[in-house]
Amino acid sequence: MFGHRSDGKKVKGMGIIDKAEPFFMPQRIDAVNYTTVKIKCDTIDEFIARERKNGISYSYMHIVMAAIVRILYIRKKLNRFIMRGSIYQRNTISISMDIKKKLEDDGEQVTLKMFFTGRESIEEVKKIVDDEIAKNLKEDEVHATTKTAGKLIHLPDFMFRWFMAFARFLDRHGMLPKGLIKASPFHTSCFLTNLKSIKLNYIFHHLYNFGTTTIFISMGKEQVEPYVENNKELKIAKILTFGVSLDERVADGLYMGKSLRLFSDMIKNPDNLKTSLPDDGTIPKKATRIVKFKKIKKKTKSKAEKGAKKEKSKKKKIKPLVNKEKAEARKLAKEANKEKKHEEKLKEKELKRAEKAHKQEEKSLKKEKNNQNKEA
Repeated sequence: MFGHRSDGKKVKGMGIIDKAEPFFMPQRIDAVNYTTVKIKCDTIDEFIARERKNGISYSYMHIVMAAIVRILYIRKKLNRFIMRGSIYQRNTISISMDIKKKLEDDGEQVTLKMFFTGRESIEEVKKIVDDEIAKNLKEDEVHATTKTAGKLIHLPDFMFRWFMAFARFLDRHGMLPKGLIKASPFHTSCFLTNLKSIKLNYIFHHLYNFGTTTIFISMGKEQVEPYVENNKELKIAKILTFGVSLDERVADGLYMGKSLRLFSDMIKNPDNLKTSLPDDGTIPKKATRIVKFKKIKKKTKSKAEKGAKKEKSKKKKIKPLVNKEKAEARKLAKEANKEKKHEEKLKEKELKRAEKAHKQEEKSLKKEKNNQNKEA
């Protein structure tokens, strides 16, 4: 109440644009931006195959979960939410996702909500995710979210409508009980849907106005697609595509863009997720570095090849002239030939001049004759 919430702390000292955005875009659905993240699967498949030989079975979902947890910890603005025009920094990192106990039309759907510190390694994330899924796939197990919702399902429609309106009011004013916020899948850092598991392509999912979810990620089934490598060569590869929905009010475009590139880089290089981050809150530079594409260098010759080439060039000897006199004679002949050609050109020029002068004389004589005839 009065700006205080159990799930986050109010962010202060913001610029005018950051402060104003939630007021001219009051609802989360007003401020949602949609984008895709495309990732080549070759490095992911190599990592999964290598780790399987070591006795650890990772899936695409484990790698994606670990990348989301780490990006939310490193890029802290992504773990913010907006309520009644105020921006809050979330106290915890949580990910919500839906699972089905049976892949059937009538199979029970369970919404899980998992909590992380953000410093976990991929192995630790895998254990949290696998334990939570295994626990909730049991037929007799009821998740905390389902338990909470189950108490309200028997209410008449008008009472349920009143209760939801009251819950929204409490949430807006920071008075929603901590237990309800913890159980609610809509009060989460990120909502993930794994459409790959049911062999569907990615979608762009909306953000819920109820709750505090800032990011919704949809992971689709990988597909073989063409791509351009290093802006030069057209190739074909297996591509994994994510549909990402983001609340633009929590951070500017530059921050979001860099965060998405880092998220993409984490999934492309899952080996970097094997180590935990320090407990003291520091973030190593390696964790925030985006791997840049290296230019393909031309194949260089080995030292042995270069040495052999040098020796070969040394062995080559310049053959001396067989007869210096002949060379001098050829040189003199060339010079004489040049002089002869030059003289011939001069003679031609003189002949042309003489012919020109002769023609001019003939013309002048003709003119004189014509004049005499006219006088006669």
